[in-house]
Amino acid sequence: MSSYILRRLLYGILVLLGVSTVVFFLFNILPGDPTRMLLGQRADISSVEAIKKDLGLDKPVAVQYLNFLNDLSPLSVHNVKDEKSYWFLSPEKYGQAVILLRLGKTALVLKTPYLRRSYQSKRPVSAIIAEAFPKTLLLASVSILLAMVLGILLGIPAALYKDSPLDKFLLVFSSLGMSIPSFFAAILMAWLFAYVLADYTGLPMFGSLYSVDDYTGEVYLNLRNLILPALTLGIRPLAIVVSLTRSSLLEVLLQDYIRTAYAKGLSKFRVVVFHGLRNALNPVLTAITGWFASLMAGAVFVEYVFDWKGIGVVIVDSLEKYDLPVIMGSVLFIPVVLILVNIFMDIVYALLDPRVRLG
Repeated sequence: MSSYILRRLLYGILVLLGVSTVVFFLFNILPGDPTRMLLGQRADISSVEAIKKDLGLDKPVAVQYLNFLNDLSPLSVHNVKDEKSYWFLSPEKYGQAVILLRLGKTALVLKTPYLRRSYQSKRPVSAIIAEAFPKTLLLASVSILLAMVLGILLGIPAALYKDSPLDKFLLVFSSLGMSIPSFFAAILMAWLFAYVLADYTGLPMFGSLYSVDDYTGEVYLNLRNLILPALTLGIRPLAIVVSLTRSSLLEVLLQDYIRTAYAKGLSKFRVVVFHGLRNALNPVLTAITGWFASLMAGAVFVEYVFDWKGIGVVIVDSLEKYDLPVIMGSVLFIPVVLILVNIFMDIVYALLDPRVRLG
């Protein structure tokens, strides 16, 4: 198991290296001057040159790329003496770093990745992401949990009562759910449940995770604002889970060991749940892992429609303001989360299915 996890981590590092390379060169060929964004169009030449030197933009592209990777890597090389050097181990940039090996003025350092600073707010990109991402993670987690629970509960009767009116209705629902784009579903859900049926549902069209009491001024958790975004984001994976659970369970129920379990006198509930469903969940879990990635991407549109202050809204705002460090940091951060989730789901997959061997 440990060797498998190490191989997966190595594969994840290679994927991140490829993503980092693509992101760096993609955003460095775009038009625009970052120094003008930081200082404004009326900045003098000396200020522009100073900012370019501070950001490392006065160096060749190849050197900028190496600097970019060095900033991202937890294990990096830095200058520990010359404060004017771009490679200087600045506590303001890198926080509390640990020096592992030192040779003269150069040191091998263990640190947190540095995603640079926003051109607009001057805040560290890591701080912006740390503030927004938990809200996106909550939204995606609740959505995938709803999709998984409801999808399995609806997929079981669809398989047990094949070709019944309920089965046909769920098949139509799955087809519609898989075909509706996230942005259209968000607009439709907001219009229907927060505008047309607002008097009955009491659901707001816009709202953040936290609200402030008008009388006491206390901040409290307002989960009601999470209902519509979570349902909207979970429609497509819900349709997938219903379809997969139905087809997988139908296949499993035809196996010999299911007939043997019935022959032993076990109840239908016990056979379906403990013998059939457990083995039928393997493709469902695999699909959920992949759909979690889709939820992270689809959350950009859903968050923007419902004004949910997550990483999706941060990305859209950064695109409008041409704030490249925030965009690059967000694009690089999401694959890290997805790789860790994939490793976790692979382990769960092996634990659920004893036929799987992780060498």
